[in-house]
Amino acid sequence: MQITRINLEPPYLIYLGDVPDLHHAKTGAGVAYWRPENCVGQIRLPDCPVDLGLPEMSVQDAKDAGVKTVIVGVAPKGGQIPANWIPQLAELAGAGFDIAAGLHTKLSDTEDLVTSANKSGAKLIDVRMPPPNLPVANGRPRTGKRILMVGTDCAVGKKYSALALHRELDRRGIKATFRATGQTGIMIAGEGLPIDSVVADFISGAAEVLSPDNDNDHWDVIEGQGSLLNPSYAGVSLGLLHGSQPDAVVLCHDVQRVETEGVSGDYPIPELDEVIDDTLRMAHRTNAKCFCAGVSVNTSSLSDFERDNYLSKLQSELGLPCVDPLATGMSPIANFLLKYAS
Repeated sequence: MQITRINLEPPYLIYLGDVPDLHHAKTGAGVAYWRPENCVGQIRLPDCPVDLGLPEMSVQDAKDAGVKTVIVGVAPKGGQIPANWIPQLAELAGAGFDIAAGLHTKLSDTEDLVTSANKSGAKLIDVRMPPPNLPVANGRPRTGKRILMVGTDCAVGKKYSALALHRELDRRGIKATFRATGQTGIMIAGEGLPIDSVVADFISGAAEVLSPDNDNDHWDVIEGQGSLLNPSYAGVSLGLLHGSQPDAVVLCHDVQRVETEGVSGDYPIPELDEVIDDTLRMAHRTNAKCFCAGVSVNTSSLSDFERDNYLSKLQSELGLPCVDPLATGMSPIANFLLKYAS
């Protein structure tokens, strides 16, 4: 059974359109952070407020810099390409740059882009394309070990936490593989499975395919998707949780997030110990030994002093290692994981 594999030729130019905030540009931000050696610039529509700190480029600048691939670095709600982006993207395709995107709207279904790419010979690369013939999950226990990132909401740092933990395990010489489940992770890793594009009946089966049998001392570090608390995306999260059969989970949270974003109605984020208990209750359906290895918190809105106090207090309350994956690193969670995994 195949997973999604892509080959994005560097250097990259990150396309930002006119998204209103960094939250909607998380694909571009993720690629720029984890693959900085491949990113040489950014291109935006006028008045776009988002800046990734990359050199601003025109089409000609990109040609002069040797850009090979333009990555559509945005994730608008619903995954559609706004009509006002098409002319600029068509110009880039017409200039011969490959265009890669992880939106639900396929580049290959956008007539102007197809016409421009056909004329220049550029490739249109749709990343959010699950492979055909995914199976229904069978629930069979698999060899090897797995740790899954779970979140209190969408966009709270599950991908960053997984990549940071994989980097820490790799640094220690532990056999580990980062398993991407979303478009940005796939662009970073070059392979994975876009779980949110899989037909619902096959989500758990896709998770089984993504993390197959392996050596007993090998860890699959699985990127999470959505949140069990989110009314819009809980189905994806539960399917991924059951199919992953994780030996451990890491709860990911944003210190600023007090309620679920992007939904109507009042959906406050529960206390984190309650979230952990509920997550493990559902995880135990397919792996009775699953435990929580720690909490990974985006504390970028806090000062260093505030961050240290917050994480220390949270760690005392939960009795688990609590870290910021970028500011403090994942070493405490790695220590806990390797000590308590059976």
